Amino acid sequence: MANLLLKKSLAAVAASVIAFIPLYRTAPEKSVNGAEPDAYHDDWLHVNDNAEIVDMYGNPVWLTGCNWFGYNVTTQVFDGVWSRNMHEMLNEIADHGFNFLRVPMSTQILLQWKNNEPDPYMVKINEWKNPELTVEGIEGGTPKYSFDIWNQAVEWCRENGIKIMIDIHCATTASNGHQLPLWYDDNYSTEDWLEALSWVADYYKDDDTILAIDLKNEPHGKKDEGDFAKWDDSTDLNNWKYAAERGAEAVLEKNPNLLIMVEGIEVYPKFEEGADWNSIGSDYSKPPYPYSNYHGTWWGGNFRGVKDYPIDLGEYQSQLVYSPHDYGPLVYDQTWFYGGFSQDTLMKDVWHDNWFFIIEDKTAPLLMGEWGGFMDDEHDADRRNRVWLTALRDLMIENHIHHTFWCFNENSSDTGGLIAGGTNWAEWDLEKYDFVEKALWQDENGKFISLDHKIKLGQSGNGISLSDYYSGNPIPPDSTQSGTGSDDDLAYGDANCDGEIDMSDAVLIMQSLSNPDKYGLGGTSETAITEKGLKNADVSGNGDGITNNDALAIQKYKLNLISSLPETQG
Repeated sequence: MANLLLKKSLAAVAASVIAFIPLYRTAPEKSVNGAEPDAYHDDWLHVNDNAEIVDMYGNPVWLTGCNWFGYNVTTQVFDGVWSRNMHEMLNEIADHGFNFLRVPMSTQILLQWKNNEPDPYMVKINEWKNPELTVEGIEGGTPKYSFDIWNQAVEWCRENGIKIMIDIHCATTASNGHQLPLWYDDNYSTEDWLEALSWVADYYKDDDTILAIDLKNEPHGKKDEGDFAKWDDSTDLNNWKYAAERGAEAVLEKNPNLLIMVEGIEVYPKFEEGADWNSIGSDYSKPPYPYSNYHGTWWGGNFRGVKDYPIDLGEYQSQLVYSPHDYGPLVYDQTWFYGGFSQDTLMKDVWHDNWFFIIEDKTAPLLMGEWGGFMDDEHDADRRNRVWLTALRDLMIENHIHHTFWCFNENSSDTGGLIAGGTNWAEWDLEKYDFVEKALWQDENGKFISLDHKIKLGQSGNGISLSDYYSGNPIPPDSTQSGTGSDDDLAYGDANCDGEIDMSDAVLIMQSLSNPDKYGLGGTSETAITEKGLKNADVSGNGDGITNNDALAIQKYKLNLISSLPETQG
């Protein structure tokens, strides 16, 4: 089992402090309906100034999950529940270490649930294998209403420590709905989409099992082909940037704690060559690539517009995550899959300028919403798909890119799934799982880490809670030895002068900045910072007295992101 990228904090923060003082954040602390942190309100996630996804206490987390589709198609339930017990499969997902579940849905099914409408299609479950999901109960019988079954799934995810991202995969419920390029179609308008987003955010605003919403799966299209998604500063109906900001507003008005996943588009003009959205070369969409006037990539994977027109969520910018999709040559043999391609060539040819620059510039975090594919000799005889899979997996590990693997389903025709084909949903593809497992969040003992502060991941005993991870680790023996030892024997980082460097020092710095009368030098609190504490706390290397950067530097030190304090010398 792998001890993966994200390093743990090595100190326990006193409960009386950690319950109320986030270590750093880019927006005011939010609480739905004024609810105090509890089992349903203490797992909300935000983005800090370092473009990291952190919990409400400022601890970095790693979202490492998978996709399970079905609610976006006419089965109106997770695919595979026609063969096996849904509860057992959710247990297996958690026991295998996936802490995040991306669930494709449609605008149609959300509005259907909102309006309490009857299911337009038969809910496809095996009643004998899933008696909990039938009206008659243990003897089996008529499937329950699809919304009741969904809420049962949410409950079972909660008990497993799995968090959920709802993905608006298509407007109309249909197996080919994802092939339509926009968030609206002939049946459901942009206003319908906004209504669905607002309702689902409001309905689950008091349940942090639902942590995120992916506003729209894979906006795409080219003008020569009809409808297409663009990215600019207009208010045009097909401008994805404008629509995404509206969609985020609809969600965050109801629950300002939800993470907002914004995917990219497919093509973006090469403005330096004089092209724009209204003057498209007639041959750009036809092979051989590259396009004559446009940069192209996978559906949902083009974020070049972020440099020119970044998503603006106003006071809720701390909820924004960009979410590209990327696939290998077995899905489509793109030009960058030439002989001898590697992680270096992929970065140069496609990844960097389409999305990697976002984390390089610390604009926002990335979550790879879809990646996956076959890696068996029957489908991948030349092993090119495995070269791509390995390059992307390792890049995500090395750069702390969050991800949801495509997919759990065995019935994804162009990628296969974690469940092996032809086994009636009963067996895992062990070769594929062993490959993906290296990119799941684990501690040094191979324990899978939940995104829930109280609930361990899974039922097997090989999972731990987020609080277990951040509070159950010893302080390293050299933790008080950082710094130069000069300047009256300063102990850099020890803001509260207790002889240790830990997260409580970062907390005290934030307290002294936010409430100097109580916690600043000469403050009224017994724990107010002292003159020596001020000197110890100036660790960011700027020499300008303590700032939020000093608290951040202490956290980086505790997470082993920097090796010593002060962060820089000079």
